Amino acid sequence: MKKILIIQTASLGDVILSTPLIEKLHHFFPTAKIDFLLKYGYEGVLRRHPYLHHVIVWDKTEKKHEHLLELIRLVREAKYDAVINVQRFASSGLITALSGAKHRIGFSKNPFSLFFTKRVKHQIGIEKNNPHEIERNLKLIEELTDSSTSFPMKLYPGKQDFAKVSQFKTKKYITVAPGSLWFTKQFPAEKWIEFVSALDEDLMVYFLGSPKEIKLCDQIIESSQHTNSLNLAGKLSFLESTALLRDAQMNYVNDSAPMHLASAINAPTTAIFCSTVPEFGFGPLSEKSFIVQTNENLDCRPCGLHGLQKCPKQHFKCALTISKDQLLDTL
Repeated sequence: MKKILIIQTASLGDVILSTPLIEKLHHFFPTAKIDFLLKYGYEGVLRRHPYLHHVIVWDKTEKKHEHLLELIRLVREAKYDAVINVQRFASSGLITALSGAKHRIGFSKNPFSLFFTKRVKHQIGIEKNNPHEIERNLKLIEELTDSSTSFPMKLYPGKQDFAKVSQFKTKKYITVAPGSLWFTKQFPAEKWIEFVSALDEDLMVYFLGSPKEIKLCDQIIESSQHTNSLNLAGKLSFLESTALLRDAQMNYVNDSAPMHLASAINAPTTAIFCSTVPEFGFGPLSEKSFIVQTNENLDCRPCGLHGLQKCPKQHFKCALTISKDQLLDTL
């Protein structure tokens, strides 16, 4: 193996969940050049990764199909020995199928998996012993390596990232990442306000998120009246945020990307699951991690794998029945 391409063009969390592949492929093929193809906007999370040769960016914001054809040409010209496709959508399957690589590996759910040399089942259930997503991803390269699943999610913040956030580490602190792409995955603002209001005034609380979540963080800070709260949403890069997560007393997150950022640096994590369940296999993997979810037995939960834009039952009990004490107990 001299040249290997990993493809994951889905969300930020999915990219982070694919990083064990980088670790394991480098372990087995230490001299191979490993490239990673992801969606525009997420490339910063893999910046300065010591085991990656190139990070290839697919800009889907405009001329999506023109850029897809260009990517197919670039991938073919690169002459990869193996293309590992972690994405289950058609576009990434087309890149894989037309790559010309000797090993074209992906999940059987991909519409173009018929043209892969190796197809792997991707099964998600709600059984308690369901494998974690990183185990499902590592199955893709079992044939090239071995059956070990001991390779973790891992990101590599640099000295610059730690230097940027060192100013926020002069006192004990926690972080709160209140946002999510999906409404039913997001702990409601009023519940975050209850929790933050109950925190010790001397504890620093840093709010993290994208620029889209600045207003949400401002709302929680203003309504909770916690004097030592600071809104850092939109002000830190992915790796700077990861550097801040590492030394927190606790990091409070939804079932979303910040949870995986915390796992990728083994930071203490309290993950709140509303409409989704940890049995799906996307839970936190830090050594010190807690899962908080409703204690009520709701027939409607889970209502979907990825969350929904509104509660189908219009009561959102899976989130509203979680108490602030459940969060305080993990601090």
